[in-house]
Order: sequence, then structure tokens, then C-alpha cells
Amino acid sequence: MSLVDTAMYVLHLVFAGLWSGTVLFTSYAVIPTALDGDFQAGSLAAMTGKLKTVSRASSLLLLLSGGHLAGTLYTVPSLLGSTRGHLVLTMVALWFVLSALVEIGASKLSDGTGQQKVRQPAAEARPFLLGASVVALLLLVDAGLLLGL
Repeated sequence: MSLVDTAMYVLHLVFAGLWSGTVLFTSYAVIPTALDGDFQAGSLAAMTGKLKTVSRASSLLLLLSGGHLAGTLYTVPSLLGSTRGHLVLTMVALWFVLSALVEIGASKLSDGTGQQKVRQPAAEARPFLLGASVVALLLLVDAGLLLGL
């Protein structure tokens, strides 16, 4: 593996971990605290902004680094005809789903905090962010399986 490939691989893993961790933390700590009414709308809005920033930056960097790795490590036949290729394609599909779920959940939070509400937007965002947490965990499992092959 070249130095560039190694750098892309490290970048990919770091941002996958950051994105997954941010989504999991939001679902585990931020949403329940907001549901309890223990946040001010401004604080929840600030956290939502950070979630969006991490999600969008990670999504872009994973697309670029993953695209580089897929382009240098795989061919179309190997992506379509091998277990490793299927895991990579599954990862791409999960990446799209995670991006969508986080954007929808964060949008629901932003809409409510703009109206100085906390509990209602947290309740509306919760299913999307819980779904995003499941997808984030599936992505990490997929990555682990890919590394094990």
C-alpha cells in the first residue's frame, strides 16, 4: 500500500469513528437530556450545529477517501463479485442512509430550536437519530468485517 493509500485509509477510519461517535453521543446523551427539558434552546441549537458540521465534513471526507481507496484497491468485477466488494458496496449504501437520517434528524432539531422549543424537536428528531445510530453501528461492523477478510 502506498503512502497516499495509507493516508486515505487513516483519514477514512478517523472520520468514520468521529461521525459514528458523534451520532451515538447525540442519541445517547443529547436527545434524552433535551427530552427531559434540561437544555436551553440555544444550547441544543449549538449542539445541533456541531452535529451537522461533523456529519457533513465526515460525509464528504469519507466519500473522497473511500472513493480513492475503492478506485485503487478494487475493480468493477471485484466489487460486484467478491465478499469484500459486497461489503464495500454495503458500506456505500449505509453511508447514504446515515447521511440522510442525520440530516433529517438535525433539521427537525433546528426547526424546533428556532422556535425556542426543546422537548418537541427532540421527540421529533429521536426516531431519525436512533435510526442513524443503528446505521452508524452497522457501518462499524461492516468495516470490521472488511478488515477481517
